[in-house]
Amino acid sequence: MKIKILSQKYNPLLKRKEVVFEVDHSQEGQTSPRLELRKNLASILKARVDLIFLEKVETKTGTMTAIGEANTYESPEQAKLVEPEHIIARNAPPKKPAETEKPKTVEAEEKKPTKEEAPKEVEAKEEEKEAAPTPKPEETKEEKEKKEG
Repeated sequence: MKIKILSQKYNPLLKRKEVVFEVDHSQEGQTSPRLELRKNLASILKARVDLIFLEKVETKTGTMTAIGEANTYESPEQAKLVEPEHIIARNAPPKKPAETEKPKTVEAEEKKPTKEEAPKEVEAKEEEKEAAPTPKPEETKEEKEKKEG
């Protein structure tokens, strides 16, 4: 992956450096992950990885090059003030599967009442449903006429 900086502009109001770059990813065959792009940009711009936020990365149709926009901030506090939440979430490192899924605890399974342990009220309602006769469908006009005539 080769990264070429197309333009850099310092924005004093937002205290950030706005960078437009081009990525040649012909060796990989696919666009590189955001985390990898951030690491490579950090080494080129001589900045910390946690201060670089990729706005967008778009591959040009039919080519193996992508154009991207990134912002490099002076401090993490400034980045949190300026960057939208969805951009911060996009640039966060991926979570491990163990962190995303919470294992089922034995306590949660024990809290579910079994049919034997269910209160008597619930059992009585279930018995009423089973004992209740099923209603017959109403006869149509044609069926009534056939019976009468």
